[in-house]
Amino acid sequence: MKKSNKYIYRQGTQLTDQGSRIYEVDGMRAPSVTTILAKTKKQEYLDAWIKKVGSEKAEQIKNHSSKRGTAMHKFLEKHVIGEGYDDLTPIGQEAKPMAQKIIDTGLTPVTEYFGSEVTVHYTGLYAGSTDLVCVHNDMETVVDFKQANRPKKVEWIEDYYLQVAAYAMAHDQMYGSSIRQGVILVCTPDLYLQEFRFQDHEMRKWRHAFLKRLDQYYEMQRDEKEQAKVHVSPEDFFNGA
Repeated sequence: MKKSNKYIYRQGTQLTDQGSRIYEVDGMRAPSVTTILAKTKKQEYLDAWIKKVGSEKAEQIKNHSSKRGTAMHKFLEKHVIGEGYDDLTPIGQEAKPMAQKIIDTGLTPVTEYFGSEVTVHYTGLYAGSTDLVCVHNDMETVVDFKQANRPKKVEWIEDYYLQVAAYAMAHDQMYGSSIRQGVILVCTPDLYLQEFRFQDHEMRKWRHAFLKRLDQYYEMQRDEKEQAKVHVSPEDFFNGA
């Protein structure tokens, strides 16, 4: 996988504001895509799962999965940029073969990459960090790496599609690209790898769907400001006030 310098990426800073992730890019602050999706997500399935396994067990599972996912992403990031890396902790050793499965199988269609952990920012509205922007099957693509305790169905991971579509839209706006394809690679601890790929008209569909969630998020923010009787100017609002 060779590096292409087609896009000159700008760095952003990830911050936390009242428990929510935000990014500061070019002097502007905006909520993260993951924050927007979390705030507007239907909670019925999650609530039912927590009720089934119990709140303490659910928290343990979520924490373990989060740490394993972070470790897996670190292996993948270092592989893409060509740096040697290992993690000898138990969680690191659990994540390493999952990352290797993605490398050996999921990344074989990638011929070149533009950036890893790329900050994207749609002016004043939202921001985030992509796992990989690359050429995949001859198309400019945003790739997202995910880990899961069990295989996924499309209807369970709609937010993953929305996340990738949002990143693609912001990348186009910020860097003048024309991202046509999104790829989501999901690996389980038993090394079962799934690829979810969407492009062109499906990409447009998911972009529109994300914009609806984005509008919902800002409606919620306005309602909260009104309830608090706080006056916020548009300039303050779009800069993360």
